[in-house]
Amino acid sequence: MHRWVSFPRFGSYLAIIRVQQTFFLRKERPSKIIDLGGNILSPGFIDIQINGGFGFDFSVYEGNDQTYRDGLKLVAERIVETGVTSLVPTIITQEKAFYPKLLNLLRPWSPPHAAHLLGWHAEGPFLQMSKRGAHSPALIIPASEGFKTFESIYSPENLAETEDWLMSGDTLHNTVGVRIITAAPEVEGVMEAINEASKRGICFNIGHSMATTDIATAAVRNGARCITHLFNAMPQLHHRDPSIIGLLGASPYLSPSSSSAFLPFPSAIISALNASMPSFQITKDQLIDHISEAFDEIKTPPQTPMLLAEQAYEKSLLPTGKSMASSDSAAITAIPLGSGQSNKSELKKDLTTILCDRPFYEIIVDGIHSHPNSVRLAYSAHPDGCILITDAMKILDPHLKDGVHDWRDGRRFYKEGDKLYVEGTTTLAGSVVTLDKCVRNFVRYTGCSIGQAILCATYNPARCLNIENKKGTLRAGADADLAVLDHQGNVISTWVKGKVVWARN
Repeated sequence: MHRWVSFPRFGSYLAIIRVQQTFFLRKERPSKIIDLGGNILSPGFIDIQINGGFGFDFSVYEGNDQTYRDGLKLVAERIVETGVTSLVPTIITQEKAFYPKLLNLLRPWSPPHAAHLLGWHAEGPFLQMSKRGAHSPALIIPASEGFKTFESIYSPENLAETEDWLMSGDTLHNTVGVRIITAAPEVEGVMEAINEASKRGICFNIGHSMATTDIATAAVRNGARCITHLFNAMPQLHHRDPSIIGLLGASPYLSPSSSSAFLPFPSAIISALNASMPSFQITKDQLIDHISEAFDEIKTPPQTPMLLAEQAYEKSLLPTGKSMASSDSAAITAIPLGSGQSNKSELKKDLTTILCDRPFYEIIVDGIHSHPNSVRLAYSAHPDGCILITDAMKILDPHLKDGVHDWRDGRRFYKEGDKLYVEGTTTLAGSVVTLDKCVRNFVRYTGCSIGQAILCATYNPARCLNIENKKGTLRAGADADLAVLDHQGNVISTWVKGKVVWARN
């Protein structure tokens, strides 16, 4: 049982406290007791990938800082209706000149009576062209100089050590701030940048990628922490090369492949890969034929071209007349388990060589981006790593009626329930699902309890971002950001800093 109070030394900062120490031992009574009537008290939801909502697009800057800040405030004020008390605004691939400005505007901010804006999620521009989704092909680039290229794009100030980054702005004491970068580890220079970004407190996500299992494993060993919108904008699951999706089933009883320890990535494989991809006529003003950034309409076979390119490269290194062993048998080496008499200490000694923990993974549970069976499959494989996201666009609004709505560049959507179609076509453009509905869908799709589903929208994203001491939990010392739900997962009220910011009539 928990209560929250104001700590005078932190001004209006409120946190969850230990009831016994505060009231029983000090022989005091709480000033107010709230009866939830048997409903569920949950930590506030955390959405770590959201592109906009309520008519505002985080990726659009129209030259006025105040207008942009007003848009951020609008989303933060409105989204609490869905139980979200913290979000990480996400921007898709931009013109280089916009990154320093946008990322500076997206520093941590907590508008009054609104959700916390935790920082930023930069999705792009270091993506695989064939898995670009709605990202403009003209703006996708390699990281030719590794982390130096990251700094030249995002600016050194935005990539500073976490403590320096937070202190460089006008953030308040005890502010929680996060930064996320999504990139494809097989793109030139990205693998080299992962370790440095991770050291600086940046959460590195694998996404919009054609990486093989070995490449994805190498990225995780270098510090990659999460997979961006699982199943979308990545190779399909293949039994010989499960690729990025296969990380969910990474076995602790197999030693990592020697080929996954490379750094940097062989440029010859990149060349072979590029040669295997369809050619694109890129122009700066090319229209984007994808609207949802997670969808990918460029068809690629289940057996990823990246694997074929890697095999071709390895074969080119062999002496004439020699054959290459199957990549299936060469990719992993089993740790000898010995006879049934092997003791636990021997097994533990072998397992100390494993340097790759399974990463967290985001998943959009709208029944559109991923089939319910796929959602259940992922959760069954790795429940502790599951993070629910919306990947919502500016059209997100629980009260938006079905029908035709404007988008941008003269395009319009047709909304039907949670589905969005390009006007006049049957082309699926995305969804407008809210995070509370993702929680309810997740219970239906997986058969898990409402409590287990709530973890995937609260504690798991907080752990991924290393902020679980302040967010996503009801433990003493955490911020008093709460959601009250009924037993079906519908939001009854939302609390930020211990105060009601939204309640259902």
